[in-house]
Amino acid sequence: MSQQKRLFLLDAYALIFRGYYAFIKNPRINSKGMDTSAIMGFMNSLLDVIKREKPDHLAVAFDKGGSLVRTEMFTEYKANRDETPEAIKVAVPYIQELLKAMHIPVIELEGCEADDLIGTLAKQAEKQNYQVFMVTPDKDFAQLVSENIFMYRPARMGNGIEIWGVPEVLERFEIERPEQVIDFLGMMGDAVDNIPGLPGVGEKTAKKFLKDYGTMENLLANTHELKGKMKENIEANKEKGLMSKVLATIITDCDVTFHEEDFELSTPDIEKVEAIFNELEFRRMAEQFQKLFDDSTQPESGAPKAATPKASSKNDQQFSLFGGGEPDSETAETTTTGFYNTIANTDHFYQAVQGTMAINFLMRDLMKQTSVSFDTETTGVNPLIAELVGMSFSWEKGKGFYVPVPANREEAQQVINLFLPFFEDENIEKVGQNLKYDLEVLAQYGVTVKGKIFDTMIAHYLINPDMRHGMDILSETYLKYSPVSIETLIGKKGKGQKSMRDVELDLIKEYAVEDADITLQLKEVFAPMLESTDTRKLFDEIEIPLMPVLAAMEQEGINLDVPYLKELAAELSADIKKLEQQIYETAGESFNLASPKQLGDILFDKLKIGGAKQKKTKTGQYATGEEVLSYLAAENPIVADILEWRQLVKLLNTYVEALPLQVEPSTGRVHTDYMQTVAATGRLSSNNPNLQNIPVRTERGRQIRKAFIARNEDYTILSADYSQIELRIIAALSGDPEMVSAFQKGEDIHASTAAKVFNVALNEVTREQRSHAKTVNFGIVYGVSAFGLSNQTSLSRSESKELIDAYYKTYPRLKQYISEQVEIAREQGYVQTISGRRRYLKDINSQNMVVRGGAERNAVNAPIQGSAADIIKIAMINIQKRLVDEGWKSKMLLQVHDELVFDVHNSELEKIKPMIKQEMESAFKLDVPLEVDMGTGKNWLEAH
Repeated sequence: MSQQKRLFLLDAYALIFRGYYAFIKNPRINSKGMDTSAIMGFMNSLLDVIKREKPDHLAVAFDKGGSLVRTEMFTEYKANRDETPEAIKVAVPYIQELLKAMHIPVIELEGCEADDLIGTLAKQAEKQNYQVFMVTPDKDFAQLVSENIFMYRPARMGNGIEIWGVPEVLERFEIERPEQVIDFLGMMGDAVDNIPGLPGVGEKTAKKFLKDYGTMENLLANTHELKGKMKENIEANKEKGLMSKVLATIITDCDVTFHEEDFELSTPDIEKVEAIFNELEFRRMAEQFQKLFDDSTQPESGAPKAATPKASSKNDQQFSLFGGGEPDSETAETTTTGFYNTIANTDHFYQAVQGTMAINFLMRDLMKQTSVSFDTETTGVNPLIAELVGMSFSWEKGKGFYVPVPANREEAQQVINLFLPFFEDENIEKVGQNLKYDLEVLAQYGVTVKGKIFDTMIAHYLINPDMRHGMDILSETYLKYSPVSIETLIGKKGKGQKSMRDVELDLIKEYAVEDADITLQLKEVFAPMLESTDTRKLFDEIEIPLMPVLAAMEQEGINLDVPYLKELAAELSADIKKLEQQIYETAGESFNLASPKQLGDILFDKLKIGGAKQKKTKTGQYATGEEVLSYLAAENPIVADILEWRQLVKLLNTYVEALPLQVEPSTGRVHTDYMQTVAATGRLSSNNPNLQNIPVRTERGRQIRKAFIARNEDYTILSADYSQIELRIIAALSGDPEMVSAFQKGEDIHASTAAKVFNVALNEVTREQRSHAKTVNFGIVYGVSAFGLSNQTSLSRSESKELIDAYYKTYPRLKQYISEQVEIAREQGYVQTISGRRRYLKDINSQNMVVRGGAERNAVNAPIQGSAADIIKIAMINIQKRLVDEGWKSKMLLQVHDELVFDVHNSELEKIKPMIKQEMESAFKLDVPLEVDMGTGKNWLEAH
């Protein structure tokens, strides 16, 4: 008996949207600034089907122009849908081009929806003895399921694929026949498609009606059996119900025909597909694709594969995006075949160098070079305790040397000392990737790296700030070369992971020298790109000189008062408990405060706070985020208590209990990790612990700063903070004469603004007027609206609008500057800071108003924020140079936003204050003066 052939029909837009939103929190942006999330998501689903199922026949259906039949019947059909995201609009032509190159038919018909095309083809193929699999997450397709037509729901979030046949549909919808899904959908309606349904009928009620009456028509014929409001609602909306059923019915007689030869899966045009993947920078996917089609899509015998429609195990390894792979991987499986060159198919000469004589020969050659790429191999990722395992050097493409470093510390030091002339030579440029780490490791061995530095990670951050900057990504993108993975040497993270010391010399040599070799090649690519993007000066004069400054700050760390934090933890725990009791008393019952569902039910169902129309999430529960609750805080004391409870719990968990665990045992201090290549604005980020996010607006938040203390009794904490730096920058960049004049005269800018916009004398400005002016001053750069201003102040929306209008009349040049910035961004695709740092704005010409609005706000505030970041970085470089050159005992410890924190030796306190103030205020010459506020104390709170 011959086996049935199988046809797979993919619902394009359902899979494209699904893929796009799977990446919504971490969009995939390539080196050209293009959001490729939707393409990647769809292609993952398509390739997963081909890999897993090896189908005989396959096609992809697209909507084209919506459903003419349905919109003629009901003009509001799908009228409430948001505009398609820009990334999806851009994705569709690429996807169709890929399908064309893969020889997969694209089915679309003007005025028909993909559902109807799939329905039509499925029914036709079924008559030709095919098993049909409709690949879509959309439950509406369940109405088409029959003995030979199945729903194939792709894997998602760690769950395996699901295949729904007749039994699964009957169980899922609690019905007797799959066609009743149409009645189910008609009764419930569909908010996404704007199908009205029957008022008051949800999933539970629809299932009950279907049990009792079987169909929509039968229900409507027996409404006399219903009671109360439900009876009234359904009788008044019978026509809507019948129309909803028609709207929910998938059409199966569209003008398309299933010709089996057109749908047969054949060998793709591999070169064309790979060229498109190459353009999109889909590295892993290209590798998978080649492997997939090398293995062939046909079973070995050449006979069609028999279908066994059953739900896959949740533990199936997922090739699909939705199977829960690593966040940074395009797919859950990776190989290193085909698309990229690798160490296995690339000519190279990597040599291990051991013994004093061999090292002397290497040193002789090293000292002749003008530029050398180097890399360190160590026992761990913490540079303060990591030991050197080896060092690699390369100064010519495809060639390099690896020097193993002994485990014995004395012997290791002897090897390192042989390389001191190289590291300390001012005339040899040192090239590396994430060199801050290497500088800190070498510092533990008494090595100070001197001379010019080229860090490929920092270079790429300036060239393309929105892309990732890891060496593997850069190598694959710019060199088309896939490096050896560290996991092939030491295994995956976890208990079983080996140390680099355990790896045999031949393997570690190849891995280590490859890193230095690749980094050297990347430098050759990035050096001219820095010139073409006009960021070379920023690289040479700010970012590279800053790197050793950050390394020194990280090594120094800061003292932490652990006993104080233990006391604070006890106080916070008591306050949290007290607040919980207060909340339970107001609510009239105990519940899980950390459960958004239980909280929403208490606040909005039981206590009826905020009226009837409360926002719900996609899962149907009430939204209880801070932005929702903060608007309701004045309405009922329980809301304010909940907000305070959340804040205290966060403080306790994130800082008070966590900070003591981050003290480095070897130093007894906290050493944050400053990251230069994360924030697109140019601001520094900090990690382990994140000092940028310590709250300062609440009393309890400020108390955390009290835990950061001076080194000992001979030292004092000094804080130096730029005053209103962003306002001063916008005054200078816009050149608004009124604003510039106020700063030049040393006026209180908020009082000065209030006097002008409220038309009163400067000495008559009230506290409230100054407060309103302050809100506008800081908000105007971020595009504050009348609605936003009224939410932040006691002003009504109309008063807020009047205030904003008056503000722009007061500072007309500022308004003009904002418009000019947006126009500049539209023309060139980016804006710049005072030092030439670029912020690329790919959505500045988007058709989507909301998306475009975000890019327009960035066009204005990125140069302001970025310029503030540039200025404090220049100040840090200059201060650190003086601290070192002039032999100060005092140290620079922290940088947080516009503030620098120092550990100052008491004997230097009065001398260092004017030095720091002068260096910070003269870091960059603007048309308005920069001002720095300073404070001192035994801890950071006192100093601030």
